[in-house]
Amino acid sequence: LDVGTEALQRGVDGLSYLLAESSKLMISETDFQDSVHVLGFSDELNKLLLQLYLDNRKEIRSVLSELAPKLPSYHNLEWRLDVQLASRSLRQQIKPFVTLKLHLSDNGDQTAQVLQTDPSTLLHLIQQLEQALGEMKSNHCRRIVRNMK
Repeated sequence: LDVGTEALQRGVDGLSYLLAESSKLMISETDFQDSVHVLGFSDELNKLLLQLYLDNRKEIRSVLSELAPKLPSYHNLEWRLDVQLASRSLRQQIKPFVTLKLHLSDNGDQTAQVLQTDPSTLLHLIQQLEQALGEMKSNHCRRIVRNMK
């Protein structure tokens, strides 16, 4: 090829990145051609790259889905409210605790995580999660999620 190893490595990396991102986004033929046309290749090479993309995009998507991290999913939640009314040193105190048992499913395996917090921290956590859910309804986040699929 009369090309240095570094240039060849960059070319392979660039080609694999182009095919992986195109397959991940499932872009159309015209979008792929527009993306490759900007690179300045000949028409024959552009057609070869398009055919390579069309022939292998399903296989690339399956490989990418296998490489994606498998995160545990929510299965069930149990909770309990405990209140400490007194101790040896303090006769009149009210110290509430919320105990949560979070059941998770991970590829058929059931696991449980026990968490304990005070009500004010739990309220703050709820507010943060509601804020995150509200942000997911924004147009910007919808566009990002749509492009990730």
